[in-house]
This record gives sequence, C-alpha cells and structure tokens, in this order.
Amino acid sequence: MVLKHGKLWCSSPIAWIRDSTSVSHLMLPGPQTRREKAGEPMPEHNTVMREGGGPSGLESMLTGLLEATHLATFEQVPALVAEHAALAGLDGVLIYLADLQQTVLRRLTGHGLDAGQDGSDADKELRIDGTLAGRAFQECRILGKKNGQDNGDDAEPAEHWWVPVLDGTERIGVLRVGAPGDERDLGDAVRHLASMVALMVVSTRAYSDSYPRLVRTRPMNVAAEMQWNLMPPLTCATPELVIGAVLEPAYEIGGDAFDYSIADGVAHLAVFDAMGHDVSAGLTANLAMAACRNHRRQGADLVTNSMMIERVLIEEFGRATRFVTAILADLDLTTGVLSWVNRGHHPPVVIRGGRWSTTLECPPAHPLGLDLGLEPILCREQLEPGDRVLLYTDGITEARNTRGREFGLHRFVDFVIRHNADGLPVPETLRRLVRSVLAYHDDQLQDDATVLLAEWRPDEKHQLGPV
Repeated sequence: MVLKHGKLWCSSPIAWIRDSTSVSHLMLPGPQTRREKAGEPMPEHNTVMREGGGPSGLESMLTGLLEATHLATFEQVPALVAEHAALAGLDGVLIYLADLQQTVLRRLTGHGLDAGQDGSDADKELRIDGTLAGRAFQECRILGKKNGQDNGDDAEPAEHWWVPVLDGTERIGVLRVGAPGDERDLGDAVRHLASMVALMVVSTRAYSDSYPRLVRTRPMNVAAEMQWNLMPPLTCATPELVIGAVLEPAYEIGGDAFDYSIADGVAHLAVFDAMGHDVSAGLTANLAMAACRNHRRQGADLVTNSMMIERVLIEEFGRATRFVTAILADLDLTTGVLSWVNRGHHPPVVIRGGRWSTTLECPPAHPLGLDLGLEPILCREQLEPGDRVLLYTDGITEARNTRGREFGLHRFVDFVIRHNADGLPVPETLRRLVRSVLAYHDDQLQDDATVLLAEWRPDEKHQLGPV
C-alpha cells in the first residue's frame, strides 16, 4: 500500500489461492503499477454489476451505507453492512476487528455485551499469525481462496476474500467477503466496502462499550484505561512521513506514554516514562502528556515546553515527588531537520539506509519534576531521506529472559533493521517487534515497553503493504 498525492492506495495485488503452492495475482485499480510503468498490458477492471442492473448496485451500496452511518450504533454495523453489500453483489460479508495487541481478529456480530456473540466457534476468532485473514491484515492487501482450504480451520467450498479495513492508515481489521463470479469485477466494490466499514466502525465505536469489550482479550487496569484513551492512534502517515507506535503490556500500562502531532509541516514527537508502575505513574504520565499538548498548542518551543511540563508536575505533586523522563522532538518535514530535548531519557536512535544505526547524543537535562536546575539543551540532526527515528523506553531494551539476559539495544535495533530489509512497513515491523520482546520475556514484562518510530521519506511513496 502506498500514499500518493495525499491519498492511500492499495498497490499490492489481489491474490487468490487455488492450492498451497500456486498464487495468481490481479492488480487493483489505482495509481500506476509496476506493470503499467513497464508498458505491460493490464486486465480490465469493472465495478461489480447486479444482474440486469449496471453499476447502480455499487452506488446503492455506498449511498445506503453512508446514510445509515448518521444514526447507526456499533452493534448495528454488521447487519447494515450485510444488507447493503448485497446490493453490489457481495454476499456473506463478515467483519473482523483486531484486538488491542494485534494478535487475533475477532468477529463483530452485533450481539451480546461485546457485540461478538452468537457466531460459531470456528469463525469467532482468527489468529493474525498463521491464517490467510491475518496475512491480509499484516500485508494490507486483498487475499482470496478458491475451492480450497483457508490457512485456518474455516474451509469453505465457496470463494471468499479477505479485505483489509483501514482507518486512514491504521489497520483495524479485515472483511470476509463471499463474491462468486469474475474476480476482475471485485476491485472497486470490495475496496469501497472496506472503506465504508472503517468509517462506520470508527464513527460508532467512540460511544460504545461493546467495542472495547470486543477488542480486549482480558481485563485492563485503571492506569491502562487512562493511557489508551489519551494516546493517538498507533499508525499515521502523510506523503512525507510514516509514524508507528507500540506499547506493552497493553493491559497493565504503568507510566509509559507516547504522543505525536503534525501541523504546519512539522511532526511533533514525544515519549514519556513516569516513575513507578501503578495508577500514580499513569496519572503522572497523563499529566505530563496533557501539559505537553497544551503548551505546544500555545506555540511553546521544545525547551520552553519541557520547562512548562516540569512546572505543572511540581505544582501538582510537589518538588521531586513524582518525575518523568522524556524526549520531546520536532521533525521538519520539508528540510528533514530533527530537533529534540532530552529530559533524562534514552537518546533517540536513527536507522539509515536500512543497514546501520547511530545514537543521537545530546546533553540531557534532569527528568521532569526533579527541579535540579539543569538547563535543557536543544539539539539538531539533519536526517537523510529514508531515515527511521526510534524513540523508546527502557522496558524495550531492559526486558530480561529467564536467564537474566537483557533484550538489549543492539538486539532491538537489529530487529528493526532486519525487518526493514525484509520489506516490512513500519506498523508491521513494530507489531512483530513487540511480539518478539514479549516472547523473550515469556509474556511477563516487568516494566512498560514503548516504541515510537518515524520514517521520513520526502517526495516518495510510503510502503504500508508488502514490496
């Protein structure tokens, strides 16, 4: 998937799998593909047509769903989608949403407290790793199977397709669409349906408790409830930049937080690590992030902002009672100049050329809230196109296995470099990274682990799907 002229396009192919060794491809309509650029003939694309109808079926589906969004609830989304998708010849539509940790896809049925009841056990939950549905989610491309078995247990003789569902550039789930007929006629209909489903899910989940119940696989503590409601989405992209983030343990967050914002050609980035691992730590991190946003939106520069955050913490908790380490950074999206202030935190890391890394040293001031009198210093670094900037907390590098060995900075950076070489986009690289960190620590992290990764690629297409 790429961004072009500010729009998100799926440039990767639709693939239908007839057996375990043969994959055929059909390109989706969109911007020029590699084949088009090479002058090779492309298959014709049409909208899905109802028998005797013409393209009005697709139009009816889209206008009907758009009108339904105004009064729909989260629980009503599956039925409305199935009803209107049939107008475009798309049958058997099922909606699956990714859980908080992006390990499974859970079916949205519209029934029960979590809006996920009454489905059969076979299709209620699908793993993201090791299933065709999960592969469509990971690679952000449409995948289908014909007259064969899925990578999971839901074998069906009828053809069906797995379609990624994106909120902007953030992956939120997949659709399963049964669409018998000519595969070449699927492109527009399934892409537009997925876009409408994303719109409906996002617009209704904000006022529904069913959504968090569905995407949570276990109870969440109060600190994590606060953090997840304050932090921005895990993925964001513009024509010049891709941002991805992960935070674990997702259900027991203590004092970690991340933030980003893009305005007037500048990306504002921040990570926070508050003292402790409890509700008090969560309150401290929340206050620091809110203060950061407040003063940033009033025009404060990085140095001033860091000092104002400290003042707010001291006014609330007292001097040296609660403290937060942090990196506050600005990335000029035109020039590629990265500016940052270090408040007692691990320095940023830059991965260049997908092959080597460097640590950005800058004299750190004291952690926010300690009031030790160390003046914050503004540092700058000129990035090169394609550079990836890593901001992280110590829970990533200091996670220990059963033998007491740390995951370490070298292993952390090497993981990102290797997966960049594999052609994985930022969001999928981070999803796999956090799975690796958890596995290294036997899923029992003793501290919060947060990564914020920003990739700067001016005037280039951003890869959000496979190469």
